[in-house]
Amino acid sequence: MNNIFAALPENLDTEVFERLVDSKNVTIERIVSKGHTSPETGWHDQEKNEWVIVLKGEAKLVFEDRPQVHLKEGDYINIPAHTRHRVTWTTPERETVWLTVHY
Repeated sequence: MNNIFAALPENLDTEVFERLVDSKNVTIERIVSKGHTSPETGWHDQEKNEWVIVLKGEAKLVFEDRPQVHLKEGDYINIPAHTRHRVTWTTPERETVWLTVHY
């Protein structure tokens, strides 16, 4: 048995992505951020749909074609494939723990 909050990385100089499940049709990842954002240029434009929940901390996502979303603990969103988006803010004083499901 594992725990989503166990073994959080101590060094968060860079955002940490950890694949928990990886199959042909589904990938589940734990992401740990601390003040991290997407690069200023470019967008995430993914081949698969992505369901995201913030388990701890907060984050803000901006989309190319819709308003910014502020995700707080327990908030989730489904991002359809090829919906261009990026992370503009994550909580700088503590970890933001995300769970993402790519399907």
